[in-house]
Amino acid sequence: MTADTTAINQRMNRFDGHHQVWLFGYGSLIYKADFPYVERRPASIRHWTRRFWQGSHDHRGTPNAPGRVVTLIAEPGAVCAGMAYLITPQTFGQLDAREKNGYLRLATEFSLDDGRHVEGLVYIATADNAAFLGPAGEREIARQIASSYGPSGPNRDYLMHLAAALRELGAQDAHVFGIERELAGLIGRDPADD
Repeated sequence: MTADTTAINQRMNRFDGHHQVWLFGYGSLIYKADFPYVERRPASIRHWTRRFWQGSHDHRGTPNAPGRVVTLIAEPGAVCAGMAYLITPQTFGQLDAREKNGYLRLATEFSLDDGRHVEGLVYIATADNAAFLGPAGEREIARQIASSYGPSGPNRDYLMHLAAALRELGAQDAHVFGIERELAGLIGRDPADD
C-alpha cells in the first residue's frame, strides 16, 4: 500500500450521514488537538497495544531519514489508553491529511472514561503500508528517534510529549516509557524532569 493513504481514507463511508463521530487518539492526537471537536475525554481501546513501529516521512522525519511514531498492533487482552474526541464529519479531511503517512481510518469500538462504549474511528498504520518499519529494540528505536527531525520538529519531542501526556492520563505504557528511558540515556536527560 502507498505511504499516502489520503485517497483511501476519503472512500471510507462507514459514518456517512452521521452528524457526530467519536475519534480515538493514542499518539500525538492525545496531546495535539489542532482540529475542531465538540467534546474531549480520556478513553481506552481493548485488544490493541501502542508501538513505535511506524515510520514518519512527513512529520517527524523525511523520506530518506524517517522518524518513528506510534501505531496500534493487535494484542489479545491488551488495553491502550488514549483520548477520544467527538468530531463532525467535516473534520475528516483535516485528519486524513494529518494522518496520511500510512494510516487508515478504521471503525472500532472503544470505551470512554465515563463507562460508555462507543463505536468510532481510529487511524491505524498497518504492516502493509510503505512507511511501516516494524519491531525493533527499545535502544534501537531511541537511537532513531534521537537522530530524526522533520517538518513538525524533532522526533524526540513527539516521544517526550506522548510520555508526558500518558503520565497525565495516569496510563502505564512500558514500551513508550522504556524508549523514553533509552532516549534520556542517549541525550543525558532525566524523564522525571518533565
